Amino acid sequence: MARRESEFNADDKHPMQATSADIILRQQLEYSISRYFYQGCDRAIQNLLSHCRWYMTTHASALTLVIECPDQVSNWRILQKIVPMASLLYSIVSSAKIRVCPPEANAVPFEMRVDELSVYRDWA
Repeated sequence: MARRESEFNADDKHPMQATSADIILRQQLEYSISRYFYQGCDRAIQNLLSHCRWYMTTHASALTLVIECPDQVSNWRILQKIVPMASLLYSIVSSAKIRVCPPEANAVPFEMRVDELSVYRDWA
């Protein structure tokens, strides 16, 4: 016997296509969190971020701070400050991630979840 559409649980259906309003709201959320995060950073981290391309994204339903480093020195300095950045981001969104992309195109980015801070405490 075939099931009628109304018999399916709403969670079992495919998600609806995002509307333009959804996209605009997501972009506004990413922008607001970016500003709040940047304003919460100390001057040293703000200076480091100003030498990199960085942005927040909510693709795949997880907020991710992406930092693209232009050179190895910037990459190393960003990695040295990842714990304070993760602590600040955790205070904003507890399920976020940070992805640090090195300058080499074929290099593997370093990624951490902010809820894993206890693992990285010795780095601070």
